[in-house]
This record gives sequence, C-alpha cells and structure tokens, in this order.
Amino acid sequence: MKRGWRWLAGALAVAFGVATLVEGGQVLFGGAEARAEAGDVVPFVLVFNFSAAFLYVAAGAVTLADRPWAVWLSRALAASTLLVFAAFGVHVLLGGAFATRTVVAMTVRSAFWVAQSLALPSLLRRGAQPEAR
Repeated sequence: MKRGWRWLAGALAVAFGVATLVEGGQVLFGGAEARAEAGDVVPFVLVFNFSAAFLYVAAGAVTLADRPWAVWLSRALAASTLLVFAAFGVHVLLGGAFATRTVVAMTVRSAFWVAQSLALPSLLRRGAQPEAR
C-alpha cells in the first residue's frame, strides 16, 4: 500500500514539475505576446517557480526510486516556496501588481510541498533515516 502512495507522490511531483516548466517556459521565453497574455507576472516568482520546477522533477524521480534524500529535497522545496510566497506577500502589501492566479498557484505549490515533506518519511522504505549498519 505504501508503495502505491509513494508512486503517486513521485508521479505527481514529476507531472507538477513538467507542467510548471511548460507554463513558466512559455511566459519566460515566449516573447512579449506570451507575457502580455500571462497578465501581471511577478518576475521573481516566475523565475523561482521555473527554476524550482527542475527540482520538482528531481524530487519526483528520487521519490519513485525510493531514495531517502527525497525527504530533504521536498523539505527544501517546501521551505523555499514558503519563503518566496512570503516575499510575494510583501510585494503585494507594498502595492505591487500581481495576478490572482499567482496567489492560487503559490498556495497550491506551498500546500503540495508541505504535504510531500510530511508524507514522504512514512512512504519511503527507509524514511528520512540512513540505513543502519
């Protein structure tokens, strides 16, 4: 049963990463038309999310491979996403332009990585602990 949940967690992380790479890449590299269509993009949030998407894929892959360091990678992603979300909040409070979809996306990203970091220790064969010798 744990194996099925681990596979689901890993597959979701990979899919989330690929989707983020596609969407973020279109806005970053799609030219002025793609940027205009995206609305009020907050550049540091966009760059962070696009960059982190490579780590989403890696975290999913190591989760699928049942590697204990998937826990630490998911915790790093959760912490860094929450930090960027807080910085985004400051940007908004200071009157910066933003799209509502950024609030939704950052909420989903934060919740996903916090959930992964809490669930993975029990889903991985060896959890967050190194093997005993």
